[in-house]
Amino acid sequence: MFGLGLQELLVIGVIFFLIFGVKRLPDIGEGLGKTLKELRKIRGERREEKEKREGSDEDLISGLKKQVEEIPGMKEAKELKEAVDNVKKITKILK
Repeated sequence: MFGLGLQELLVIGVIFFLIFGVKRLPDIGEGLGKTLKELRKIRGERREEKEKREGSDEDLISGLKKQVEEIPGMKEAKELKEAVDNVKKITKILK
């Protein structure tokens, strides 16, 4: 996690035991558990928001593509490009 080994964790545990006593350690552990749970929940919410934003980006891109297709002469330009590409393929085959 933070480069802490078993010995370091034991030392930290003993220090907590000496400072807070046996009665308070379960409360501290419960508080830490709730904190970790809340942090994981927040991280999950952020992931969901990010996925929603990525999805909205895709919607934006598809909307822009539709708008480009509606530009006068765009369909003809695409058809002309496809015809030129086909001619290039044929000339490569004939060479």
